[in-house]
Amino acid sequence: MSDDFEFSDKTAETKGFNPGLIVLLVVGGLLLAFFVGNYVLYLQAQKILPPRKKKPISKKKMKKEKLKQGVSAPGE
Repeated sequence: MSDDFEFSDKTAETKGFNPGLIVLLVVGGLLLAFFVGNYVLYLQAQKILPPRKKKPISKKKMKKEKLKQGVSAPGE
């Protein structure tokens, strides 16, 4: 009986890294690389691309906004 206990103790020492830990580190590293890469590309795009144009506001919406503020719309 004591031989079995010693044998199991030796196998626990020589086992090495936990496979679950290796998978976690690989997946975590890939996710980290993905997010860092996206952030770098985002920063580059901010420098290179021109700012987006705002959509023009329709006259109908402008009239509604001015009526909400209590200012009469022009042309009325």
